[in-house]
Amino acid sequence: MLFSSAVFLFFFLPAVVFCYYVLLRKSRLLQNIFLFSASLAFYAWGEPKFVFVMLLSILANWFFGLMVHRFKSKKAVVRFILTLATGFNLGILFIFKYLMFSLESINSLFGAQLTVPVIALPIGISFFTFQAFSYVLDVNRGVGEVQKNPLYVGLYISFFPQLIAGPIVRYATIAKEIKYRKETLDDFTSGVTRFITGFLKKVLLANTMAIVADHAFDSKGGLSVAFAWLGVFAYAFQIYFDFSGYSDMAIGLGKMFGFHFLENFNYPYISKSISEFWRRWHISLGTWFRDYVYFPLGGSRVKSKSRLVFNLFVVWFLTGVWHGANRTFILWGLMYFVLITAEKLTGFENRFKKFGWLKYVYTMTFVLFGWVLFRSNNLTAAGEYLLSMFGFAGNPLFDGAFQLHFTQYFIFFVSCA
Repeated sequence: MLFSSAVFLFFFLPAVVFCYYVLLRKSRLLQNIFLFSASLAFYAWGEPKFVFVMLLSILANWFFGLMVHRFKSKKAVVRFILTLATGFNLGILFIFKYLMFSLESINSLFGAQLTVPVIALPIGISFFTFQAFSYVLDVNRGVGEVQKNPLYVGLYISFFPQLIAGPIVRYATIAKEIKYRKETLDDFTSGVTRFITGFLKKVLLANTMAIVADHAFDSKGGLSVAFAWLGVFAYAFQIYFDFSGYSDMAIGLGKMFGFHFLENFNYPYISKSISEFWRRWHISLGTWFRDYVYFPLGGSRVKSKSRLVFNLFVVWFLTGVWHGANRTFILWGLMYFVLITAEKLTGFENRFKKFGWLKYVYTMTFVLFGWVLFRSNNLTAAGEYLLSMFGFAGNPLFDGAFQLHFTQYFIFFVSCA
């Protein structure tokens, strides 16, 4: 069920609000049971069978959290439990998201003939798996209360506002609000406003930019230089307004029910370094990898540069893989690994302050190159598109497709900018 769908806007959301505030307003327990049930129904609307995958994740991580808390004084036991939790959560992701890709890659690289099963991908599995794992890790770190009732863990993991497209809500962020939140009229009206803002970003801007981007990236007859650039700018706007729009809607919906999620975007396209861009883009994912992977590995406070490079490689390889089972995503992540490593080793962010405009051009150029990788179906298509952007594909500077799309959608490009 999509937030922009008629069934969500005119049936599901009004029904949930009415039941929550009118029928169940006197019982927090009943409100939580209802929100959990409504969230499962929301997820089951499109993929009923995958509700069982989510329920398995909820119960397993609830159990891991209990065991970590119970044996918190026995470090060896806790390490063993955390190892099991890591294997379980990564195992779910691997089976549903990466098994087919892995087997196909083995067949392609080594000429093997392994049977590749067709496995459907549960929507939002990357988001709810990271949230579920966050619960166990935050209980271990002592920054969130262990929940003896699986209902509360289930509500945290499955809560419908952030279930499909994030943000990735850390357990520590809303641990207290699960049982002790306070709804206010100001929060409710602010949430409605934020939801409408995100809805308009998604429907008016992202969906319109998608038309231009799709025509450019799916073009079979060659691209002019101008249309190739127009297409990648359109995709940059599309992915930002789509993703940040969904985050706005999630934050707004959360506020309507008394939950306060952290911001997920902070004007990333004004950045003057790649490092700054990633402090502003998909903040919940970046901080998740920072706190649960980068810092435990030693972060930047290590004795050798080689160790720093290794830590960054792990984070950015995983970041690329998290986004999808495709070589394009892996290369996209590794591109950012190279750029951010270079910036850290050279102190780039604190240098060349008089050339802010040049740093901005550098940053946005590589961000756009990255979006070509991200949007393309494979590395060959990405390479061909990049060649078209610079006129190395025997393509003209301008063509009718550029003139048509630029003229027809000019006002939307101006609105996005």
